[in-house]
Amino acid sequence: MSKNPAESVPFAATSDVHQLTTWILTDGTVGMRIQCLGLAKAAGLTPIIKRIHPSLLLRALPALGTVPGVPAAAGGDPMAEPWPDVVISCGRRTAGAAIAVKRLSGGRAFLAHIQDPRLDPRRFDLLVVPEHDPTRGPNVVTTLGALNPHDPAILADAARQWEIEAAGLPRPYVAVMVGGSNKRYDFSPDAVARFVRQLRQVANDGAGLLVATSRRTDAATRAALKDGLADLPALVWDGEGENPYLGFLALADALIVTSDSVNMASEACATGKPVHVATVEAENGRLAAFHERLRMAGHTRAFEGRIEAWSHPPLDETPRVGAVLRQRLSDTGILHA
Repeated sequence: MSKNPAESVPFAATSDVHQLTTWILTDGTVGMRIQCLGLAKAAGLTPIIKRIHPSLLLRALPALGTVPGVPAAAGGDPMAEPWPDVVISCGRRTAGAAIAVKRLSGGRAFLAHIQDPRLDPRRFDLLVVPEHDPTRGPNVVTTLGALNPHDPAILADAARQWEIEAAGLPRPYVAVMVGGSNKRYDFSPDAVARFVRQLRQVANDGAGLLVATSRRTDAATRAALKDGLADLPALVWDGEGENPYLGFLALADALIVTSDSVNMASEACATGKPVHVATVEAENGRLAAFHERLRMAGHTRAFEGRIEAWSHPPLDETPRVGAVLRQRLSDTGILHA
């Protein structure tokens, strides 16, 4: 029987967290990479980004990362000795690669994984999962929202970069964060048209709209937003040039986010500003449960064409999880006082 990859062998400890070699394993998915960066930053780690091409075998059966001879990835950035002290990964697609690095390091690399990989939690040293997922265990930490690296200094700098662009719009500023089609559904033209009509209502009520689309926003949705808001006080990013996402997030007095993205909703809620969730297409399953928890906690309300005013504590769990990671590194002897 294979040795559990979370069983470590002796290694050289350090009292300086910055001296720990940390790899972030990413397949290029932006939302997952951002969560990894947030955790590393909160723990005081200085990560090396390893962009990899996960093998089809480990994507399908990540537990096979424990098997000798199975490569950690099918390509991408090289992964070789010296092996890292800490590996941070996110999502099932990179879970097998992280487990393989643990094996190749002789068991010494500490595995911190974000999101439920649907594996035995004991294969990781720390597992960070959403509250709405059922996985629990002594090494499992639950969060309501996604992790992110956007501290107040980053947001203040982003606001300064975009405040001149937004200066001609009336207050309040309402940031509109638009996602797009995904594996669950496509944004239909009728649903997008309804959403645009609701945004027009907000602008007609006196708000200035700051609209940021994402990589998943298709060309038809971008055009519908640009054309549908052209005669109103709205700054609509068309996907060209610098992404204003953080600047709009920082400048906003209130926010609207489409319901398709856990990251966007979490980052909006971390500001402590009113967050309205626009259900462009109906959600179900775990994402619906996530949004229900946000509403029940008072962080969000449903968007129905009006902006409401309320306050809520910022949803920023990244520092808490970063502190847990540092403590686990200390508990295992990788980091000492």
